[in-house]
Amino acid sequence: SIPRQPLPKPTPVNLRRLAETPVARKAINTIKDRIAGMRWRIQRKGAGPAAGADDPRIAILTANFDAPNPDDSFRSFTEQIIEDVIVGGWGAVEVQLTSDTGRPLLLWPVDGATIRIYAGWSGSEEEPRYAQVTSWGQRVDLRNDELLYIRLNPRTHTPFGLGRLEVAFETISWLLGAQDYAARLASNTVVQYALWLAEMPP
Repeated sequence: SIPRQPLPKPTPVNLRRLAETPVARKAINTIKDRIAGMRWRIQRKGAGPAAGADDPRIAILTANFDAPNPDDSFRSFTEQIIEDVIVGGWGAVEVQLTSDTGRPLLLWPVDGATIRIYAGWSGSEEEPRYAQVTSWGQRVDLRNDELLYIRLNPRTHTPFGLGRLEVAFETISWLLGAQDYAARLASNTVVQYALWLAEMPP
């Protein structure tokens, strides 16, 4: 039987390079800073903030999200995920359960460009849904409960999202291609007039 292969998303390198240009960087930072700097809280669905004031689970989760892992604060963690979502429409978070009741979760930001998706995933909890493929070719399979994959602008014809910078990159590529084609077409145009010297008076 043919081995199942996870599908990659194209052009991550080009998108990263575009994200480092001044205009794109300004746009990304404007969106990212406003979201990462927002005040947030955890509360029960359909209830006000006062409803869970005495709920110890909410206090534990709030503290957990304040420091998702030993290296990141909520802001630094969120900025990394938002950056990937804006650039390529991919946001990836590795989820690790712990035995510590005061910190039940460890959340690690993952480079969304390295994530591949098994398009034929059956929905089984034990079957890998994602794979992380490193730049040196190592592949690590991940179950659905081990990775949060955030898609911006999800669509039916592809398992991947569509990032805002990805749209800009494609549009700029089309415009530059059309401009180059028009320039070459104009430079090779044959002159549309001629002088009939035989009809000129002596």
